[in-house]
Amino acid sequence: MANEEPKRLFDFAYYALRNHPRPDALNTKVKGEWHSLSTQEYIDKAESLARGLIELGVQPGDKIAIISTNNRTEWNICDQAILSVGAIDVPVYPTIMPEDYEFIFNDAEVKYCFLSDEDLFKKVDAIKDKVPSLKNIYSFEPIKGCDSWDNVIMSTKEKNQTELASRMKVVKPEELATLIYTSGTTGTPKGVMLSHNNITQNALAASERLPVDPDAKGLSFLPLCHSYERVLVYVYMKTGVGTYYAESLETIGDNLREVHPEVFSAVPRLLEKVFDRIMNKGKGLTGVKKILFFWAVGLAEKYEHEGKSSLYYFQLKLARKIIFSKWKEALGGKVLAIASGAAALNPKLAKIFAGAGVNIQEGYGLTETSPVLSVNLPTGHGHVLGTVGTPLTGVELKLDTDGEILAKGPNVMMGYYGRPDLTAEVMTEDGWFRTGDIGEILDGGYLRITDRKKEIFKTSGGKYIAPQNMENVFKESPFIEQCMVAGENEKFPVLLVQANFEFLKNWCKIKNIDYTTDEKIIQNQMVIDRIQKEIDLKNESFAKWEQVKKTYLSPDLWTIPAGHLTPTMKLRRKPILSMYSEGYESLFKN
Repeated sequence: MANEEPKRLFDFAYYALRNHPRPDALNTKVKGEWHSLSTQEYIDKAESLARGLIELGVQPGDKIAIISTNNRTEWNICDQAILSVGAIDVPVYPTIMPEDYEFIFNDAEVKYCFLSDEDLFKKVDAIKDKVPSLKNIYSFEPIKGCDSWDNVIMSTKEKNQTELASRMKVVKPEELATLIYTSGTTGTPKGVMLSHNNITQNALAASERLPVDPDAKGLSFLPLCHSYERVLVYVYMKTGVGTYYAESLETIGDNLREVHPEVFSAVPRLLEKVFDRIMNKGKGLTGVKKILFFWAVGLAEKYEHEGKSSLYYFQLKLARKIIFSKWKEALGGKVLAIASGAAALNPKLAKIFAGAGVNIQEGYGLTETSPVLSVNLPTGHGHVLGTVGTPLTGVELKLDTDGEILAKGPNVMMGYYGRPDLTAEVMTEDGWFRTGDIGEILDGGYLRITDRKKEIFKTSGGKYIAPQNMENVFKESPFIEQCMVAGENEKFPVLLVQANFEFLKNWCKIKNIDYTTDEKIIQNQMVIDRIQKEIDLKNESFAKWEQVKKTYLSPDLWTIPAGHLTPTMKLRRKPILSMYSEGYESLFKN
């Protein structure tokens, strides 16, 4: 019994209790202090909430929404409780528009909603009358006019425990566990149906790739409503890792130094920002320190796992001791693995971090695949730079005739909720899922992603442009925070840019350029010329037809709340083109 592996999602907590209970299983920082729940306390509180749900009349198959502005222990308690009573949870992104809330709640026929704070309550309360199925809203924090989730927990004591036990017993692994609505860039959201077995098998297979011991700590900050971060928390429970929730994206640096995690997840944009900060500090050094810093970075840029001279690896060992050890300190000092996903990591950046001795295990997957399809092995144990590793146990991958990656395995979704037509579009007749990504399968089964099929476009001259890889190259410039290559059906590709305003402020100070506002500074000719110089330099690495011919500088910060980015910081391409349609169209005049 002790070693029996989880079969349903709520089994992970009980597995952790039997095999490696912790005093700090789940940890949330509140008003400057870390609050920990032990494995037993987590289970006890989740069971109390589950009994309360039964008291409310929640039936197996009912849909219950969970929305939180930040990652927090309450999210996991709700997840555990909802699934334990045989209900289905509907994680919702906090940043979506009111019309999306209305659509999702009605499409899923949500009965109850648990949310974190007053801002979210206002959003949901505003559409409550338009959702006939919604009976009540409960908040984790005290909010005037909103019932507290404590009312559901405290009212039950030990009542309904027998009913809870009987419900848990009959939940089958193949039954629907969660509806995750994709944050797609256009059209109405699609509800991805994932069973207990879909996610459980994915978490078990992914846990085989995690190179940490059961006493390790993991820092979590990507949204729990995203399947990527959610499955990692199940992985942590399986492997005995304690989960610490970062306060926000802005506090990650501080939280890393507080928690000293052995593992954390990341998206490429975050790693790019970390690298930019490190490089900016390096540029601020003087004398011997500056020379040593860039000598070390130069070594890392040439890094390969093997095949270099013994002198090279001796020098690298020295660089890791005197320079790169400080990089590790900035990541908390103990990090053994960074799980990178949600988008392609710049190969140059992957090489530099590997050279620095930082183990980034890049993976690949989609919400529809629960989500992980492949992930790299740890550095020195089968890691191949420039790839997203090999398929997880039970997963099969192959390429269609046009290079699209097709996947099959126990983690592939049940389908889109209420949309058999859309399900049929992404499934082949013989059961393979169409990922929409283009890739290559190398020797040994290693997968390399080359671009998103839907993002590749053709110019009016008939030339194909793969924007993602180009954007990664342009973002190597410290002047560029975000950028998007566009130009479908036009004579040439162009580049929309959000400047790195923080870097620009410092640059302007050095150049004695008056910096008033972000909007005004990008109209300064010296700034325009300097950014263009960066773009011209990067352009040289592309074929003639790929090179961007004109540039539009955006006056705005591209953010998740403003609709420029998805919750995992990927570009929302069509909304961006819509926001800057006038500036974009002007690039093709004359």
